[in-house]
Amino acid sequence: MKNKLLIILFLTAVIFIFPSCPAKAQNASSPDMAKVFAEAGLPLYSSRVSPREFSLKTLTGETQSLSSFQGKVVFLNFWATWCGPCRIEMPSMEALYDRYKEKGLEILAVNCGEGQRDVLTFMRDNGLSFPALLDGDGRVSNSYGIQAIPTSFIIDREGKIVSRLVGSIDWDTPKIHAVIESLLNP
Repeated sequence: MKNKLLIILFLTAVIFIFPSCPAKAQNASSPDMAKVFAEAGLPLYSSRVSPREFSLKTLTGETQSLSSFQGKVVFLNFWATWCGPCRIEMPSMEALYDRYKEKGLEILAVNCGEGQRDVLTFMRDNGLSFPALLDGDGRVSNSYGIQAIPTSFIIDREGKIVSRLVGSIDWDTPKIHAVIESLLNP
């Protein structure tokens, strides 16, 4: 009886714990890519990991899932309208989006805990055209381990996270452009 209980507990752990851990994928990248990321001041994962799938509402009420952007480079940003550093980096994110959206870059700005009206007003007042998603209950933010905002993830065309950055930076610089181009044109 005791052995059966141990087996059941072990199987339960395998079923419920391991799927919640990001799966390690192929080894990271070439030395050239590592150099480009280092020059831009962005960390580069030594092993690419799979992001957690999610579906959230857009500002127009549609449901958008992360997996629908497979094949694109995705800049996933967690933010809030009241966050000063978030507000500072948003114009440079818009410039990056304008520069590379036709080449395969997608920006997904996941708002942490605010309502549709506040986010829509902020996006409109600041001339931001990239998609904003609403994480009103914090479910997605929690699944990504967000403890501070802004936090940004860069996901490659194969759908693997290659970088995570906590804090705001100017995303519209030649060094960041080189990073995005290295992912868009491997």
